[in-house]
Amino acid sequence: MTEFTLDLNDDQRQVRDWLHGFAADVIRPAAAEWDEREETPWPVIQEAAKVGIYSLDFYAQQFFDPTGLGIPMAMEELFWGDAGIALSIVGTGLAAVGVLANGTEEQVGTWIPQMYGDADDVKLAAFCSSEPDAGSDVSAMRTRAVYDEAKDEWVLDGTKTWATNGGIANVHVVVAVVDPALGSKGHASFIVPPATPGLSQGQKFKKHGIRASHTAEVVLDGVRVPGHCLLGGKQKLDERLARARERAASGEGDGRVKNAAMATFEASRPAVGAMAVGTARAAYEVALDYATTRSQFGRPIIDNQGIAFQLADMRTRIDASRLLVWRASWMAATGKAFTSAEGSMSKLFASETAKQVTAQAVQILGGNGFTREYPVERMHRDAAIYTIFEGTSEIQRLVIARTLSGVQIR
Repeated sequence: MTEFTLDLNDDQRQVRDWLHGFAADVIRPAAAEWDEREETPWPVIQEAAKVGIYSLDFYAQQFFDPTGLGIPMAMEELFWGDAGIALSIVGTGLAAVGVLANGTEEQVGTWIPQMYGDADDVKLAAFCSSEPDAGSDVSAMRTRAVYDEAKDEWVLDGTKTWATNGGIANVHVVVAVVDPALGSKGHASFIVPPATPGLSQGQKFKKHGIRASHTAEVVLDGVRVPGHCLLGGKQKLDERLARARERAASGEGDGRVKNAAMATFEASRPAVGAMAVGTARAAYEVALDYATTRSQFGRPIIDNQGIAFQLADMRTRIDASRLLVWRASWMAATGKAFTSAEGSMSKLFASETAKQVTAQAVQILGGNGFTREYPVERMHRDAAIYTIFEGTSEIQRLVIARTLSGVQIR
């Protein structure tokens, strides 16, 4: 088993430095423009594909890093550059994780390459779980998938919301209800191939932050997908549903029955924490530089304890967040169970840290921090998303409390 370490090896350091250079030279100079445009930054994504960052090979190498640190290291550096553009570059990854978490080997090999394309023909993917009335409460999901046995097809109907790359993606991964009587245990995930009739983009959202990332509704109207597009296959689904029905009939708990959407979010929470660390670190560095160069009353403002102590707290929280993220990522990579909800801990603490640190950075820059002439204003807006998507902070606390106590706290 790989031992936990805080020292990156030579290969990891080279990758980190390469990503940092791309974030500094390509992402950051474009950040303000695409934030204002509120459009997908295709030129930056294409440049990332050209150098090998937006590619299946790169993410596979990081995902299968035996230390578990490849993905969080990559997320931190890219989101240090800019959260909106970075999310456009890595957003396909959530759909890919959905296939890895729920699909067969054949499905993984067939669909994930189609999510990325290549440097000459870039593709995108979208993971569609949330609905207008079903965000944190996945049991309220209404999108239905009905099996047409005669044609060996699944028919999907419903509306998804808050989908990164929704509607513009080439491949959509959709979570739908196959047995409403089982609540959240009656869900399954489906691949919707490119150009499938009946799938369309609904409302595109104008957002507070991460504005360079495309977020929209996805409308499914009689969408028919082949039977082999059910992730995991029908036999596995039928067996899982049968176990859930047996437990429901006997009054037993069903905690061991996997939910399709939750399996994806469990795998991605430490990565979201790493994104938050990157944004927080970027804001801290701007604030530190400003505090050492900005003078008031004849001396740098960092000479004041009120400023210096804030910076000390900011750096401490950032480093603590990274430690929690790395621990959870290492545990996941080495097969250690999250017996204390370590994945949720990392996402919770890092997300709250990003909100706090970016707010402090705005305060340290004063009036300048409130303008778009300085990037901390954008970073503060971007940081708000981390405590919301892929499980709100309140949901993370609920998961942690339930795990620690064994009580179904509501």
